[in-house]
Amino acid sequence: MTREERIQASETRIFKAVFPNTTNHYDTLFGGTAMQLMDEVAFITATRFARKRVVTVSSDKIDFKKPIPAGTIVELIGKVAHVGTTSMKVNVEIYTEQMYSYERERAIVGDFTFVAIDDFKKPIQIL
Repeated sequence: MTREERIQASETRIFKAVFPNTTNHYDTLFGGTAMQLMDEVAFITATRFARKRVVTVSSDKIDFKKPIPAGTIVELIGKVAHVGTTSMKVNVEIYTEQMYSYERERAIVGDFTFVAIDDFKKPIQIL
């Protein structure tokens, strides 16, 4: 499988419903909860690409473009954006969908960097 085919095959999409127990006093999704979901999707994406143990080493700029209200559906999409020797960058976007309409918009976007590691937690080559 080529690198491009592996990148395409590792794209990860997860849907979640935003319930009141995950929202703040403004009735919108907690920023920390959004970041946790994004890191999880990024981890799955990185693992699907590398098929090795990976760990998060950084989360880069995360832009909260739109609030995510309770009672909406969110789709998280993880895509490998860059592959280095031992690390890779995964871009994650969160889209909101109204439950009872076809309205959809991008709410949050961010990048996460992962490193592949061996049994001794030392970086190893990805490819």
